[in-house]
Amino acid sequence: MIRIVLAEDQAMVRGALAALLGMEHDISMLEAVADGEQAWRALQRHAPDILVTDIEMPGLTGLELAQRIQRHALATRVVIVTTFARAGFLRRALDAGVAGYLLKDAPAEELAGALRRVHGGGRAIDPQLALEAWSEADPLNDRERQVLRLAGEGQAAPEIAAALCLSHGTVRNYLSEAIGKLGVGNRIEAYRLARQKGWL
Repeated sequence: MIRIVLAEDQAMVRGALAALLGMEHDISMLEAVADGEQAWRALQRHAPDILVTDIEMPGLTGLELAQRIQRHALATRVVIVTTFARAGFLRRALDAGVAGYLLKDAPAEELAGALRRVHGGGRAIDPQLALEAWSEADPLNDRERQVLRLAGEGQAAPEIAAALCLSHGTVRNYLSEAIGKLGVGNRIEAYRLARQKGWL
C-alpha cells in the first residue's frame, strides 16, 4: 500500500482528492489536513510514503514543508498538486527535493498514476511546465525573496527589519537589489512581477 497524507486548505478540494485517492486499491489515505503546520504534525505521526500538498496554505506553504522534509532527511516523498502553472514555483519545488508537480486541472486518473510512479522512485512533473522551468532563471536569492514578500504584503522597512532581525539599511539594500534585478521601478512592481513569475 502507498501511504498518503494530504494537505490542502480548500475543504472542497481536500474532500474531492481524499475521495478520489480512497477509491484506489493500493493507496491508503492516512490523514487529510487543512494547513502546513497540521501537515508537519501528521508527517511526524504517520511517517507516510508520500505527502500530497498544495503550494499556498496557511502556516507553512507546500514548498516550506518540502524544504523542512529535506532538511530533516525524512523518507517521505512530496507531490505538489496546485493551480500554479508557474515555472518559478516548479524550479523552487525541484530544489526542495519535490518528486511530483501536477496541476489541478490535469485529468483525475493522472494523480494516482503519478503517485505510483513517485512511490516507485520516479518523478511526475507536468511536462509543459518542466520545459518552461528551465527557460528563465530566478534572479532572486532567498533573503531578497523574504524581504520582497514582506514588502509586498504591506510591511514597511523597519517592520521587515524587526521581523527578519536585520538592520533597516540592510533591508533597503535587499529591496534595492531585488528591484534592480527585476528591472522595475519600485518594490510594488518588483513584488507583482516576482509573484507572476512564481519566484515568491
